[in-house]
Formats: sequence, C-alpha cells, structure tokens
Amino acid sequence: MIISYYLLVVEKMSSSNKVSSVFYAETYHPIQAGSIDGTDTLPHDNAIYRALLCSNAALYDPFGDPKVIGDPYCTLFVGRLSHLTTEDTLRQAMSQYGKIKNLRLVRHIVTGASRGYAFVEFETEKEMFRAYKDAHHTYIDDSEIIVDYNRQHLMPGWIPRRLGGGLSGKKESGQLRFGGREKPFRAPLRPIPWDELKRLGIPAPPEGRYMSRYQIPSPPRRKRRSSDTEEAREHEKRSEYSHSFGGDRSMYNEDRIQKTHKESSRHSYRHEKRGASSKVLSEERAYINMDRDERSSRDLHRHDRWSPSGDDLYRD
Repeated sequence: MIISYYLLVVEKMSSSNKVSSVFYAETYHPIQAGSIDGTDTLPHDNAIYRALLCSNAALYDPFGDPKVIGDPYCTLFVGRLSHLTTEDTLRQAMSQYGKIKNLRLVRHIVTGASRGYAFVEFETEKEMFRAYKDAHHTYIDDSEIIVDYNRQHLMPGWIPRRLGGGLSGKKESGQLRFGGREKPFRAPLRPIPWDELKRLGIPAPPEGRYMSRYQIPSPPRRKRRSSDTEEAREHEKRSEYSHSFGGDRSMYNEDRIQKTHKESSRHSYRHEKRGASSKVLSEERAYINMDRDERSSRDLHRHDRWSPSGDDLYRD
C-alpha cells in the first residue's frame, strides 16, 4: 500500500513537471510551427497551408536576398522595434553587449519607414550570445524588444512570416506560431503520432528532453574544426600553467620540450627500424639471386656452427 502510494506521488510529480516543460524547434516545418505541442498533422489556417505550399515547391531561397550580408553565427535578429527607432539609436543600445560590425534596419521599399525589425552583426559569436541572453525583453524607445538568432540562415526549412511562416506574433489567437523563443512548444500530453509525423516529414517532439520555461535556449553553434579544437586546448593548457605557477611559463615550456623530444625519439626509432628492415630485405634478395653452388656452400658454412636446436637442448 505504501509502495503504490509512493509510485502515485512520483507519477504525479513527473506529470506536473512535464506539464510546465517546453521544447524548441531545431528544424522548421509549417504544420509543426502552427501546433501548440508539435503533434499536429493538418494545417489549421490558410497561412500555414500557403507556407506548406512554398516549402514543398521550394519557392523561398534563404540565401537569395543580396541585402543580407555578414556571418549568420554572429548576427542577431531584433524585433518589435518602435517605428521611431533609428540606426543610431539601435546601434547605441546594442553596442553595450559588444562591438557591432554591421547593422541593418529593415525599411519599407517605397516609403522608407521602419518595418520594426533589424539585424545586428557582432564581431564575435561570444558577443552575439551575450546580446542574445541579456537583450531579450529590454526596452528601446519605450518599446519592449525581442531578440533571436538568425533563423533565416541557420534554421533548416525556414519560411518567413510574409509567406505564411514565422514563429510568433503579438496576437494570441488566429495565426498562432510556436517553437521559437517567444512561444515554445508545450510538452505533448496526448499520444504522439510517430508514424504520421514521419510520413509527412514533420519533426517529432524530442521525447524525454524538455526544458523549463526559465531556461535560455541555446542558438546554433558553428562546427569547430579539429585544428581549432587543438588550438583551444593548447591555449587552455597554457593558461592553466600560467595560473598554477603564478605566470611562470618555464614549466609549460619544459613540458613542451619534453613532448617534442619524445616525439622526435619515437620518429628516430621508427626510422632506424625501417632502415634495419630494409637491410634484411636487401640481404634476402641477394641470397635469392645467388647461384646454386654459392647458396649451397653458404648454407653448409652456416649449419657448421652450433645452434641451440631441440636435439642440443635435450642431449645428455
């Protein structure tokens, strides 16, 4: 009775934790973006249907805009800006998070008025991530802004809002969008239709890997090369030696000298071994090319010498 009560309490706690959990979309699908929990299989409005047609027909090219320049991993999307905000005001507000390399405030092609969103490129990924973490829901010109990473280039299958896609909006009804930072998916409480989602090509919810609403979702990171990883490890080791020995680099240099000497000795050993093996091979080739009389006389001379054979070992 006590065990069953304990299991019931644990089940209620786990279910209550799952209710408050959320997850975020890593790849974009119009039907999934229009779903509260990422399990819908049919579009619920015309905008989602239009985005689905654009996605299936590949009518949108995320790299086709010539105005989009810069490194997408260092670029931040800034939305819900005031229409009175200018480039100078936005640059001054965002420069507190790092050095700005490029800034583009999107304006109307005819009137030149601000469209209410911009793209800010920082010098490094670290500065972009700092702004991504700290600038969300801050105020510029008395308007609360939202920030996100550059989904146009970094999110596979992305369809913009002007084509029926996107991930969010100020409206709480009508054209709903989920999966982004502002409106994450809710953990599904109904059975997940795995086969149907797989058939339609819709990304399935990541069962068992849910986050809290208060956790900050991490933007996509650049894949590091092996050389960059080795340089980062070398820099970390150098800083560790400097911290351990009070800035004295002699221990670090001595360790590097020993490592280099070890590698050179290993190389010389391989070189000597290779030379010895080549010498034995040349002798064998010379022995094969000998005449029969020379070979028999050489074998006779070699067998005249005593060798610890089996008969010699067991001889009385």
